[in-house]
Amino acid sequence: MVSYLLPWILLVLTLGSGCGVSATGPAVPQQPNIILIYADDLGKGLLSHEGQEIIQTPHIDQLAAEGLRFRNAHSCMLCAPARAALLSGLHDCHAAGFEITSARIYEQISTGEATREEIEKKINDKLSPIPENQIFLAEIAQKAGYRTAQFGKLDWGFATTHDQLTRHGWDHYFGYMDHVRAHGFYPPFLFSDNELVEIEGNTLVNCGKSLEPETPAAYAERWNREGKDVYSQNLFMDSVLQFIADHRDRPFFLYFPTQLPHGPVAIPEVHADFKDDDRLTEIEKEYASMVKMLDDNVGRIMDQLQKLKLDDHTIVIFTSDNGHEIYYAKEGRITKPYRNMETGELFDDLNGKYYSDAAGDVFNGNNGRAGLKRSNLEGGIEVPLIIRWPQKVSPGSVSDRLVANYDLLATVADITGFAGNIQTDGRSFYNELIGTQPVAEHDFVVYASFRGPTLLTKDGWKLRTYLSKDVFELYYLPDDYREEHDLSAQYPDRLHELKQRLLEACDGDFINGLYAPGNQIRVE
Repeated sequence: MVSYLLPWILLVLTLGSGCGVSATGPAVPQQPNIILIYADDLGKGLLSHEGQEIIQTPHIDQLAAEGLRFRNAHSCMLCAPARAALLSGLHDCHAAGFEITSARIYEQISTGEATREEIEKKINDKLSPIPENQIFLAEIAQKAGYRTAQFGKLDWGFATTHDQLTRHGWDHYFGYMDHVRAHGFYPPFLFSDNELVEIEGNTLVNCGKSLEPETPAAYAERWNREGKDVYSQNLFMDSVLQFIADHRDRPFFLYFPTQLPHGPVAIPEVHADFKDDDRLTEIEKEYASMVKMLDDNVGRIMDQLQKLKLDDHTIVIFTSDNGHEIYYAKEGRITKPYRNMETGELFDDLNGKYYSDAAGDVFNGNNGRAGLKRSNLEGGIEVPLIIRWPQKVSPGSVSDRLVANYDLLATVADITGFAGNIQTDGRSFYNELIGTQPVAEHDFVVYASFRGPTLLTKDGWKLRTYLSKDVFELYYLPDDYREEHDLSAQYPDRLHELKQRLLEACDGDFINGLYAPGNQIRVE
């Protein structure tokens, strides 16, 4: 175990060639740099250009104003399958499914139960060997000559290892190898390129994970600073900016899976925008500050690109892993488990669907859609997707093309000029970016959920399953934004057609298209 004093943490985390390069340094590379910012649980409705009225997100709004905004983009309903689909280019409805390890095992380092080496061996021994011909998002960039790096909530966990990260194509990484530890923002240690880095002043085994829902005791615990000296997002931002500086003379692919604004809520201070906002409770002010920090971080990245004269030669992709989630519940305001605040009835995703107005959500983070994270309703799987590429993308353009998170692997392959073979469920939207005639558009995309899989067609039809009740619903989204009108009885032929397509996409097995905790590999 390696320990470092805080003044030297940034030096330890510096990656690649060593010193930063000034703005008058070597000429920029010919291939465009790529930065992928992956927000965590960011509902589309939290962005001010999408209609958010309380939280202003000017830096993300500027990305949209200067780039291409997709209005029909989807991802998985939960963080682990979303990240697996993003990095592998495969959807999460295959019968075999993704191998996802159980969580929290890296806490054993803090408790003294196991070493990092022992934990990684346990995980690697449980995971199946990765086929030699399987290729991953970072690996595509790496083989095309890019330097690759990942900072934040690493890989698709819930627990990963150095062997997995390097096999997936990462030259450098810094962050959490366990997604449950990433629910706290004050880690006693993180991982950087096969080294354990202790964060002096952070002493809590659970990384300072806060209590939910909001109570006086939770508030007091959250603002008790004992053992919580260093906020993880500050470390990640320092590393991101340093990596950009160190690699300005060669093409790089930088993936930033931030923790923000995933809860439980934790923020060093309430942002000035919200301190005197009497529309908000204290916990809501803190949550809004997390979204605001995410937006500020986007601004810092863009400032760094401009400072180093990389702005025009860098593609910036901004998206989220899944739909909105509530981390600011408080009795009398909005409750967990979620219920209709007028009738008191629990939302069940079927007869009683979650809507922000009925639940009392002041932010309307799902943008008025039905459902939240973990649901196959649109509030759980619709995500923002913005791509800024000054050399190719027309500023302020929009696209209604049906896009899936697992399309990014094929798209990055086209952007980087990767010449190898790829096996993917995705479709490249490269031609959409550069303004030529789109090709190979999806007829439909599919996603799994705890309720069952769902299918969306490019012309707006949606088949939604609720397998525990043997329910198959049919919606036409262009006329039914809130998924209120099931058309399955009116269009039985369309229902049958889409069921057959979904069955084929799920490898002939609906049940294994149902992502569930039982699919995880337990590692203890």
